[in-house]
Amino acid sequence: QVQLVESGGGLVQAGGSLRLSCAASGSIFSTKAIAWYRQAPGNQRELVATITRSGSTDYAGSVKGRFTISRDNPKNTVYLQMNSLKPEDTAVYYCNQEPPAGTVPPYYGMDYWGEGTLVTVSS
Repeated sequence: QVQLVESGGGLVQAGGSLRLSCAASGSIFSTKAIAWYRQAPGNQRELVATITRSGSTDYAGSVKGRFTISRDNPKNTVYLQMNSLKPEDTAVYYCNQEPPAGTVPPYYGMDYWGEGTLVTVSS
């Protein structure tokens, strides 16, 4: 059974930092690259960052240099360190496997999503 539990969101001022955590079920964590997504009000869910099983990372242009994705394999947990936060980073953040090829937002062909964690950045 797929389990995805996001945590660590909150309210922060612009320029501040937050660290998000994603506890993923073993079946996903051990076989898939993991990604963070976000969805702001009125916007489509977008891919923010990915990390492969070996630790290779990739980022959306809007967060590159500010966000860092990492993983703790023994804990089946992926993190998103967010620094220099901007009001436009305000969104609900979700984790899931990397989008399968050919899939599109909002759900990228995946049936299960966690509840997400809300990040609000005030100006």
